[in-house]
Amino acid sequence: MDVAAVIFDLDGVLLDSEVWWDDVRRDFVAAHGRTWTADDQRAVMGANSAGWARTMVDRHGLGGDPEHVLRAVVDGVVQRYRREGPPVIPGVAEGVARLAARYPLAVASSSHPEVIRAALESSGLGQFFGVVVSSDEVARGKPAPDVFVLAAERLGAPAPRIVVVEDSLNGVVAAKSAGMAVVLVPNASVPPQPGASEEADLVVPSVAAVDPEAVLAAAGG
Repeated sequence: MDVAAVIFDLDGVLLDSEVWWDDVRRDFVAAHGRTWTADDQRAVMGANSAGWARTMVDRHGLGGDPEHVLRAVVDGVVQRYRREGPPVIPGVAEGVARLAARYPLAVASSSHPEVIRAALESSGLGQFFGVVVSSDEVARGKPAPDVFVLAAERLGAPAPRIVVVEDSLNGVVAAKSAGMAVVLVPNASVPPQPGASEEADLVVPSVAAVDPEAVLAAAGG
């Protein structure tokens, strides 16, 4: 089979922004006398906005409306984009441009739509993606396949001919559950959880090294 489309995760794949989310959440819970831990970070990985906000409230006894937590964290991340500019991973822009010349591309991210928009606009990467989907548009975040299923529908591409580029175990599991081939590009700042490499069809060191046809072949397509 030929590759019909390529779907990218955003945080940790296109931009080195996972640490930004971690920083903002750490500062928020610290302001409430709590400590943000590595276990907390793993607990929210891949969740949509409603999911991670509820997890933060439940794990840290913050009380009140999770919407307040959601709004504060999202605003904090968007402000970092405006203040510091996008943390684009070296080689990503060239790699994405190369793939966009051959395949329809999409972003399927767990991030809030406002953050996705800020990220793609500030980085200039938005021009390459015909479809952009947030997990906030579906019932369940990763590792459920919902966000990838919706992206495939909007691309008009069959799942077995789609290649997904991910950096996390939850993302890899979600893509495989959606019936897609997946390549893992480990992020140096926030390495994937154990098992991600084994679950992925292929592992490469960078977006620049992604070869969708090789990924599909490795998946048995």
